Amino acid sequence: MEASATYKYVRISPQKARLVVDQIRGKSVSQAFSILNFTKKRITGDVEKILRSAVANAEQKAEHLDVDELVVSQAFVNEGPRQKRVRPAPMGRAYRYQRRTSTITVVVAAPEEKA
Repeated sequence: MEASATYKYVRISPQKARLVVDQIRGKSVSQAFSILNFTKKRITGDVEKILRSAVANAEQKAEHLDVDELVVSQAFVNEGPRQKRVRPAPMGRAYRYQRRTSTITVVVAAPEEKA
């Protein structure tokens, strides 16, 4: 049984978000929360929010589910749409720059029971 949560248009570059998301992939949910609590990055609050949402979605799907057994089976960051902006430059010119956004997806799964 799997449950997922996605957060779109997060205002952080995917490269920075992947540093945090890579740390929790494959870990148990309780261990992932403790890793996020002690990681000093700006995105950890959003990733924790997504993980809580994925756990809540799993509880909603199956009532008899034990939350302590859930594992972060997949966690990835994709690039979202870029916001194009213009910055003033010398001699009346304008430099274009891009503000990157991310789409973060976290999938939690319960280990399958062996028959």
